[in-house]
Amino acid sequence: MKVAFFGTPDFAVPSLRALCESKHKVVCVVCQPDKPSGRGMGTVFSPVKKFTLENNIPLVQPERISRELELVMPYKPDVIVTCAFGQILKQNVLDLCKYGVINVHASLLPKYRGSSPIQWAIIKGEKTTGITIAQTELGLDTGDILHAVPCDIGDTETAGELFVRLSNIGATALLEALEQIEKGTVKRTPQNHTEATHYPMLKKEDGKIDLSKDPFEIVNLVRGLNPWPMAYVSSSIGDIRVHRASVVDGKLQFDTVQPPNKRQMTYKDFINGYKHIQFN
Repeated sequence: MKVAFFGTPDFAVPSLRALCESKHKVVCVVCQPDKPSGRGMGTVFSPVKKFTLENNIPLVQPERISRELELVMPYKPDVIVTCAFGQILKQNVLDLCKYGVINVHASLLPKYRGSSPIQWAIIKGEKTTGITIAQTELGLDTGDILHAVPCDIGDTETAGELFVRLSNIGATALLEALEQIEKGTVKRTPQNHTEATHYPMLKKEDGKIDLSKDPFEIVNLVRGLNPWPMAYVSSSIGDIRVHRASVVDGKLQFDTVQPPNKRQMTYKDFINGYKHIQFN
């Protein structure tokens, strides 16, 4: 099939790479416009843009693809694949192709709809998540499930570690779903919307640790916010990032921390160097 691929961050790259190495033809890639680096170093290319340029694939970067669909129409794709694209699609995009739009989503829908499913699944203490390949409709992650692949979450696994695993699982699941679509054997399962969960986009302030909460809940927060936006505890020397935490004999234990403007260190080394610190 001729595929138009819509994606932007590093999570999408394995799926794009898998398509390029498959029997399918990626006729164009659509990703978000470049953003300034914020460090006086000009613009920053997204991971998907870098891969696209390296592989000489036609690239489109619209401000809003629904308003600039004529940029994609000449490529006449059979299907649009979206993977962490970052724009809401309107009906004109959904109707463009023979097979419509399918999305690679990093949860077992209808759970964890929205933009941060990997992080929230860990924060909420889930033991299992997965990848869902779903037909896109106007609602947010509400379309029929075409293919789903479950995945266990490790007891100490961080969001960053799970992110890598799911991005690769998603690439394989995508090719499996496209094969079923092409053969006409795909089974479309409507989502049970009464079971849906949706959580907001994460913000830096979501990382503040409330030391009065259950230790296991805090550990899940630390895991779910690593590597971004990072959990932190307020103290007399400023905000201290917590990279790793655990529960030992029922009590919360910080394992790896990072004081302001310092490197990561074990909590033992931290306490030895900051003997009079007070946590807020």
